[in-house]
Amino acid sequence: MSGVKLARASVWRLLTGRLGWSLQRPQRRAVERDESEIARWIAHEWPRIKRGR
Repeated sequence: MSGVKLARASVWRLLTGRLGWSLQRPQRRAVERDESEIARWIAHEWPRIKRGR
């Protein structure tokens, strides 16, 4: 360890200003999501499963 202590704000300024990092947030949905397959499943499989109850 170097013994250097930095405040949280200083680290953020270093990462964003000098290193060019940006805040990244996850997408709300998966990239692999297949809307047509989901619609097919809801139309065909879900009623069959629901009737089985």
